[in-house]
Amino acid sequence: MLKKLKLVLDMIKFEHSIFALPFAYLGAILGSLEVKGHFPTWMQIFWITIAMVGARSAAMALNRIIDRKIDAKNPRTAERHIPKGLIPVSFAWGFVIVSFVVLFVSAFQLNILSVQLLPIAVFFLVFYSYTKRFTWACHLILGVATGLGPLGGWIATTGQIDIEGILLFLTVALWIGGFDVIYACQDVEFDQKEGLHSIPVRFGVKRGLQISAFMHLGTALGLFGLLWLTDLGIFFGLGVIVALLILIYEHSIVSHDDLSRLNTAFFTMNGVLSVIVFCFMMIDVLSR
Repeated sequence: MLKKLKLVLDMIKFEHSIFALPFAYLGAILGSLEVKGHFPTWMQIFWITIAMVGARSAAMALNRIIDRKIDAKNPRTAERHIPKGLIPVSFAWGFVIVSFVVLFVSAFQLNILSVQLLPIAVFFLVFYSYTKRFTWACHLILGVATGLGPLGGWIATTGQIDIEGILLFLTVALWIGGFDVIYACQDVEFDQKEGLHSIPVRFGVKRGLQISAFMHLGTALGLFGLLWLTDLGIFFGLGVIVALLILIYEHSIVSHDDLSRLNTAFFTMNGVLSVIVFCFMMIDVLSR
């Protein structure tokens, strides 16, 4: 059982929770300070963490289950745990159910609005895995599903929806969707053969990278918008500038005819970006 669990955690790339978790913390802390005038409690941070881990774990495992036949055909993904037979589908389904239960329990520990909006979050977490079968906008759906995490953090500590929380949601949605477009560039030939949809398939890799850059411009503008709408100051502004430089670097190391450094752009730089934005936000609020 423990061996299978370890394989599942490896399958869903549990360590990549770092992508969205800092933004969930940012939403929770910034929302509490802006609306309530104080930091969230440690119990709120704890349940937000558990909710985010549960949501991402369920979504990733579900994606691997739903895509297992496609993954088996793709040379890049054929060695994944389910196609290779390392993890039984039944065990993966059990992990999904437990992860969703963890998410539900966490929402009930926060506030009533978190519970009421939970079905929307679950819908997008499930729906995304099917979208590449019929629409090139699948990256946007992934962005929405992930962007709901930071908005959920805001709601978890404020009990309400505010324009700042919505802006944070849109900012993260564009960020995630943009780098998912970059990631999809490596599977264009396979996706075309299998009749799957993505922005690179629909518009070509070169245009897809341009669309990704445009989406990341929206991310930068969203971060500057948060700086304008909230009480955040110069330190957060510096963090936004660093994030913008990271996005520029990310796009400078990939091109339509050279995707060899794609993993650096996708995994390393985006993990660094989320941590940096959160850290500069914390420096800003603690220095008041």
